[in-house]
Amino acid sequence: MKPSKNVQTFLGFDNEYETSEIVVFGSPFDGTTSFRPGTRFAPAIMRNESYGLETYSPYLDKDLEDVAIFDAGDLDFPFGNPKKVLDMIHSFTKDIVEDGKIPVMIGGEHLVTLPAVEAVYEKYKDLYILHFDAHTDLREDYMGEKFSHATVIKRIWDFLGDGKIYQFGIRSGEKKEFEWSKEHTKLTKFNCEGLQEAVKKIGQAPVYITIDLDILDPSIFPGTGTIEPGGISFKEMMEVIKTIMPLNIVGADVVELSPHYDNSGVSTAVACKIIRELVLAISKK
Repeated sequence: MKPSKNVQTFLGFDNEYETSEIVVFGSPFDGTTSFRPGTRFAPAIMRNESYGLETYSPYLDKDLEDVAIFDAGDLDFPFGNPKKVLDMIHSFTKDIVEDGKIPVMIGGEHLVTLPAVEAVYEKYKDLYILHFDAHTDLREDYMGEKFSHATVIKRIWDFLGDGKIYQFGIRSGEKKEFEWSKEHTKLTKFNCEGLQEAVKKIGQAPVYITIDLDILDPSIFPGTGTIEPGGISFKEMMEVIKTIMPLNIVGADVVELSPHYDNSGVSTAVACKIIRELVLAISKK
């Protein structure tokens, strides 16, 4: 399923597919959300609200007008069939990667990260993951279900193994998840300290970035399904994005905006700005 032209694009993401460096697409799925659903509406609403932004980033001194980005729109998922949804994301991401482009996915709940990472991993076997989140997402299962937004990083670990997953901002999870992480992932609680050291250690190995927006404190980002007080600030998130710029980023996603839980629109505006900064940071131009 090759990407086709999208009618309503995210601000500045209107380049042609063939000449684009980065391909953005939406995965509007929240079929395993365990608390408050609504992330399926995020990609479409973010596109509309993105026009409140400028194309220029004063944080990075880069402009979307100078970067070739293609917005493929949202995948059209069936209802009631999570396995097919995951297969569709995998297939779509694989096509992008095989065409030598960088996939950037807008979720959707965090489980959508799994098939995207699997597709990227098929090309880049020495792949690393940088995971920014409030939650560990390291459960073996959630209420008996192995495939859930609460298990997504554990499922990724299943094929990546030890030493390849760095987790930042984590402040919620079962005790046994935190205990398990001590031997299997590199987990930083509450903040993003140690990110610079991780970037240096990874060097130019391929990296996939996954940002669960609930890493942000709910005082600035209440529009998410599982709110966890004590998160990082927007300024800290901008420092994260500047820090990861030297990396060889081969795929990324931003997930877990539930826009209808913040009627002010602030959460959506924050999410849009993070998308703008992330794609500019990823671009090699």
